[in-house]
Amino acid sequence: MRIGIDLGGTKIEAIALDDCGGELFRKRVDTPQGDYAATLRTIVSLVETAENNTRISGSVGVGIPGTVSPTTGLVKNANSTCLNGQHLLEDLQQRLAREIRIENDANCFAMSEATDGAADSFNVVFAVILGTGTGGGIVSHGKLLNGVNAIGGEWGHNPLPWPHADELPGPQCYCGKRGCIETYLSGPGLSRDYLLHYGKSLLAAEIVSNAETGNTDAEATLQRYENRLARALASVINLLDPEVIVLGGGMSNIARLYDNIPRIWGDYVFSDTVVTQLRPPRHGDSSGVRGAAWLWPTKNFN
Repeated sequence: MRIGIDLGGTKIEAIALDDCGGELFRKRVDTPQGDYAATLRTIVSLVETAENNTRISGSVGVGIPGTVSPTTGLVKNANSTCLNGQHLLEDLQQRLAREIRIENDANCFAMSEATDGAADSFNVVFAVILGTGTGGGIVSHGKLLNGVNAIGGEWGHNPLPWPHADELPGPQCYCGKRGCIETYLSGPGLSRDYLLHYGKSLLAAEIVSNAETGNTDAEATLQRYENRLARALASVINLLDPEVIVLGGGMSNIARLYDNIPRIWGDYVFSDTVVTQLRPPRHGDSSGVRGAAWLWPTKNFN
């Protein structure tokens, strides 16, 4: 049995899978806000509950909104800031009395969709999280490419490529830079763009809904978003040339993206044709937690 934990900013979810990906257990609880010790206790409790319910001991993989530094062993780059600077891997291994694996949540999403999801028949996969933040993960021939600095796929903290004059210098990002892809393509980034142009505050879902009913301001906002996403993904295709790109996170539910983005990105990809596919996730918002479980190889997916 493989147990996956998805540690998010608002919720922590646990899943237990058998070797074929069958679900044996699932539970979701609220994340203790700003409380590292309580977060540890919650994760341990979820693992114990999964094993008590299934009567099976399992391996444990954890997806986090950051990464563990290969140099210090401390969490870095987490937008759940109470995790930063903490020995999360060491602390969980001590409390659970076993080896565990921790990866960035976008890497877990990539692993899930490449293993038994929308990209399971492809060799080179780029997976994107478009939610409250923006990140990415790379899987090549079934292997997660984490990188020597543990930042493989950190696409969201590159600058928006081919910026227009009115996009410079770009919004301030929490990482300390300006104009990061995340500041444009996250859900809050879409809302910020609408506010900037029209002086009104709307959630991303409201902008999408308004565009569907013919609101011209919302439609123009989505068209700007699509052009920016196409440029940002074109830069990935130029560098990595993946067979498929899978979108995840709340923004991945915008159905029009899968038709419109491939029509735009050809203007920016350095090729006469672009055969890269753009796909929605097979497992939806369960992909991250499933990917955390798949951090441990199985006899079926080596």
